[in-house]
Amino acid sequence: MLSTDARDPTRPLSRTRRLIGRWWKRQSPVRQDRFATLGPLVSVLLFLAAIISAFWYLRHEEFARETQAVKRDTEIAQQQLRLRLVENRDLLVRFARDLVAREPGREEFAAQALAIGSERPEIAYLLWLGPDRQRIAAWAATPFHYEPNPQGEAPGLDVDGTSGDSAPARAFAAALAQRQPVYSTAFNDITGAPVFQIHVPLMQRGRVVGVLVAQYTIDVLLRLAVPHEIVHRHAMSVLDAATGRELVGTVTGMPGEPPRRAEIVYELPLTPVSEYLRLRGQGSRTSAGLVSNTLFWMVVLLSALTVWMLFGSWRHMRRRTQIQDALVAETNFRRAMENSMLTGMRAMDLEGRITYVNPAFCAMTGFSETELIGRMPPFPYWPPDRIEENTRLLRQEMAGRSPAGGIEVKVMRKDGTVFDARMYVSPLVDAHGEQTGWMTSITNITEAKRIRDQLSASHERFTTVLEGLDAAVSVLSVQQSELLFANRSYRMWFGADARGHALLAGTQFRLPEPHGDDEDGFAGIPTQEFTDSGSDPREVFVEALGKWFDVRSRYLQWTDGRLAQMLIATDITARRRAEELAQQQAQKAEVTSRLVTMGEMASSVAHELNQPLTAITNYCNGMVSRVKAGTISNEDLIAALEKTAHQARRAGQIIHRIRAFVKRSEPQRQSAQARSIVDNVVELAGIELRRRRVQLQTYVAQHLPALMVDPILIEQVLLNLLKNAAEAIDLAQLPPSRRHIELRVVPRHTPEDGGGVEFSVTDSGPGMKPEVLARMYEAFYSTKADGLGIGLGLCRSIVESHRGRLRAQNLYNGEAVVGCRFSFTLPVDLGARADEAPPAPPEMQRTADSATLP
Repeated sequence: MLSTDARDPTRPLSRTRRLIGRWWKRQSPVRQDRFATLGPLVSVLLFLAAIISAFWYLRHEEFARETQAVKRDTEIAQQQLRLRLVENRDLLVRFARDLVAREPGREEFAAQALAIGSERPEIAYLLWLGPDRQRIAAWAATPFHYEPNPQGEAPGLDVDGTSGDSAPARAFAAALAQRQPVYSTAFNDITGAPVFQIHVPLMQRGRVVGVLVAQYTIDVLLRLAVPHEIVHRHAMSVLDAATGRELVGTVTGMPGEPPRRAEIVYELPLTPVSEYLRLRGQGSRTSAGLVSNTLFWMVVLLSALTVWMLFGSWRHMRRRTQIQDALVAETNFRRAMENSMLTGMRAMDLEGRITYVNPAFCAMTGFSETELIGRMPPFPYWPPDRIEENTRLLRQEMAGRSPAGGIEVKVMRKDGTVFDARMYVSPLVDAHGEQTGWMTSITNITEAKRIRDQLSASHERFTTVLEGLDAAVSVLSVQQSELLFANRSYRMWFGADARGHALLAGTQFRLPEPHGDDEDGFAGIPTQEFTDSGSDPREVFVEALGKWFDVRSRYLQWTDGRLAQMLIATDITARRRAEELAQQQAQKAEVTSRLVTMGEMASSVAHELNQPLTAITNYCNGMVSRVKAGTISNEDLIAALEKTAHQARRAGQIIHRIRAFVKRSEPQRQSAQARSIVDNVVELAGIELRRRRVQLQTYVAQHLPALMVDPILIEQVLLNLLKNAAEAIDLAQLPPSRRHIELRVVPRHTPEDGGGVEFSVTDSGPGMKPEVLARMYEAFYSTKADGLGIGLGLCRSIVESHRGRLRAQNLYNGEAVVGCRFSFTLPVDLGARADEAPPAPPEMQRTADSATLP
């Protein structure tokens, strides 16, 4: 059973009202004012929307009814026109049959055509044509418009011309072809009126014996066939189906005015001429629109007046609310700014009494707001030993003579500690423009002062270090070519001119062309990319000073944000001279090494030269004795002289090789063949090897590429290695089976050296001890009693100067040393072909790539 409260229908409504009342009480007064203003405005807008919707609905219904009426009248007009045309066609078909059956004369044809034209006024012209388009008989409602042309052809057939491509001509041809009535397209007759024709073929025993042509005036057809009540209600017009052009209509516009566009248009095909003509019905609204409705405008005017009044009240309330909100926000902002700023603020009246301090000032001094407000000088934060000075500053402040840059003062905290502060003073002016006191801002500069002192000391130390450098340091602005910094060494060498910086920078820097005051020639330069990139060190010779400088540069961003270039130029003149002297000494050492080598080989060379000289002496003495005795023939004399000349050439070649080897000359890199180098070395070393009874085996691979080397220096390296190998074998007194050396030249490709040609000298001597292998390249270190200790060092320098590497290793058979091998690789000349060197003299050529020197 339900309770009485549950059955009370007003209980939900009461509950809703209570909820709305609670929500309304929770809103602020400003929101309540807004809701009270927006309520009437929303009601007026809803009322206006309802009125507009009602008017729109009524007009929509009226438009729908008018559209249905236009469609209905258009369909009725179409039916009337179709019935009229069908009746006319049947009448013309019967007339055509009579013509074929009775074949009347022209007078009888004209009488029957007149009867048809009187009954059917829309038919303006009847024509009887033969199968070849010759005129047999004709009738016209207005004969003066349809007189035959000079050629005897009926003008109604070729109204558009006599070319045979006119609308009547096409219809005539179609009637002959189809053997049934055919309608033509619409065209203008000689009076300019739009017309169309129907062509009825005359059939006799299955063949066409002529054509009956009837021409319709479309305007007359539309006026006679369409009922008058339809014409009074809606405008009807006939259109060309192909172009959409209006041919005739029941409404004629004013001359010179464009036709008005109908609001409602409905079109239907005009059967049975639907292929060429269409019927259009047009209508418009009969009632006045919203714009001309007085009631509507009265409602709109009253609604607009109400909205304007409500809008004015809302704007006033909104402006008041904005002012209140701005005042609250400004107050909160000022309070938050005063409470959050780190600068202490103090206000005084004109008598010097403190009237305001912010929290930062209290936190800075340690005194509370109640302890400071209302105090007169001396203030509690003045140090006792500076009361007189602070009093003088306060008087200066009250007189308005405080400097604009502030005053540096000492401030004492409540705990007795003192800190440095900077104080700025400005007049305190109220809203009326009158000064009511002084406003002071105080900033703690203890840390800033400490950092400033440290920076000053650091800058002084940095400047002292830069001024004491022997290297020239300069910084130049890229945009203005202004010398921003130069140390003592730079000023001593180049003065204070920026041209010295540009001279040292060379191609890395170019002074900019002068621009206008407002034009920056380096605008848009990516400063970050410049400062992040460095530059390779370069050596520059300054002719005016006669000095060499090692220059290192980089771009940096100056203290004011400008792009600058810093150069550090170190004087390396002494080092360059030492390097040149060392190079000269190395060249002298190379020549000395060759002279020492040839000095050691002097006895062997003398023995080698003694053989051809002895042979020459013997040949000469024998020829003299036989010439005196008269026992020599001319052939024997020529043979003896040729042998003498051969021995002389042999001695000359030995001397030429020795002179070319020991001649002092600058290193010259050129394209050379490994075979030619080996042949020259074997020729020179053969003397020493024969003296020490050491056999030399050579192997030179075929089709070796050309080398880009100095042939004399490479010959010196090979000769030194062969001589050292022969000496090691001879000093060890090895048996004849182990007294041999192998010289191999083969192509080689290694990951570290790349492609090249490898030279290796392998002996069968006792090898070298580990301590000798570790120190064999040291200068003046030698295991020979009369050695200078510069041979292997020079050999390594020569090989490394050719981008090669000299290697030495002992050869082992198990744990026993059975020999030693020196090898090095030389780069090839990629621009030359293999084996391009000129052939050696006949006595120096080898018959095979592998040869043995006895």
